Amino acid sequence: MAKKKIIIIGGGAAGMMAAERFCNDFEIAIYEKGKTIGRKFLVAGNGGFNLTNKVEKEDLTQYYRSHNFLKKAILDNDSSKMRIWLSNLGIPTFIGTSGRIFPEKGIKPVQVLKSIRDRLIEKGVIIFTHHKFIGFDEKCNCIVEHNNSEITLSADYFIFSLGGASWSKTGSDGTWTTTFEKIGVKTIPFQASNCGLNIEWSDHFKIHHAGKHLKNIKISIDRFEIKGEATITDYGLEGNAIYPLIWKVRESFSKGDTPKISIDFKPLNPREQLLDKIKNKAQRTKTFALSLNLNSTQIALIKSFSDKKYFLEPSVFITNVKQLQIPIHSLRPMEEAISTVGGIDINEVNANFSLKKNSSIFVIGEMLDWDAPTGGFLLQGCFSMAHAIEIK
Repeated sequence: MAKKKIIIIGGGAAGMMAAERFCNDFEIAIYEKGKTIGRKFLVAGNGGFNLTNKVEKEDLTQYYRSHNFLKKAILDNDSSKMRIWLSNLGIPTFIGTSGRIFPEKGIKPVQVLKSIRDRLIEKGVIIFTHHKFIGFDEKCNCIVEHNNSEITLSADYFIFSLGGASWSKTGSDGTWTTTFEKIGVKTIPFQASNCGLNIEWSDHFKIHHAGKHLKNIKISIDRFEIKGEATITDYGLEGNAIYPLIWKVRESFSKGDTPKISIDFKPLNPREQLLDKIKNKAQRTKTFALSLNLNSTQIALIKSFSDKKYFLEPSVFITNVKQLQIPIHSLRPMEEAISTVGGIDINEVNANFSLKKNSSIFVIGEMLDWDAPTGGFLLQGCFSMAHAIEIK
């Protein structure tokens, strides 16, 4: 008996995993609008190729803001299973100091992608490049454009993995939303996630401190806090202590507020301990800096957002060391963001990732409205969703 056919639209991480998931039992074809599959996969590897994270099972689900919807998918194919799958591809992995999981040293992103692509081709998956999805016909078959011609594709099932709206050079431009809206699927406007913060630095501060790092700090907003590092840029702040807070910043902006982050430069030291170190010292910047082991960048940042009149009053100074309030002007644009939120409303999707309005169409990856921090959780989410699709 002939196998049923699945067409996958979009050859990113989720699309490749979906092909791997069903290639033994179905006839599979991937249609990708770019010149190759896995382009964002490769771009992500430029900043350190973390494929997943050591966090497992229930603990792993807590890193996803839509964790109730994604919970079963994450639990059924968590990071430990992901590592086994990679090992079977000939990609051994190791756990970095931050808990991120990387290919063993010497294995480049392009090699990982080649291993996945070779496996798919070996199992009979056909890959079509330069085929851009442009819409549906009246029967909800897919229409793609190739060499200025429109081609209608028919299949038993369609799996869409078209990405979000960040890094458009990789093909993720989010323009597909209007096409899905035309068939009655509700979408939510895209917004930046895992991105930098725009802060109105003084020119003097930018000239002397852009490019400097703030290490071993704790940053919080509305009782949500993260320990890590941040990098000062010309426009504001970036880094692993910034990205997990972005959803809170977005939430504050949506209420019409001006969000503020609070930086604790000495998260391991209680306030009273720090105050004891300076309360009997001469009230000079250099004295306080030496007593508390604060560097020139930290001092300059504290000065930038302190009341000059009370800057060297000990209790005020310590308050600023422990809770420096910095107003956020805006988020960096989506084009620069590592990921986005928005896309297809998860209420439009069944538990098996098919559309409620059409059970033969499945949507996975950044097309859906979900959020997770960097550190391997984004790729893991895409892989888990692809693995969780159920087709009988």
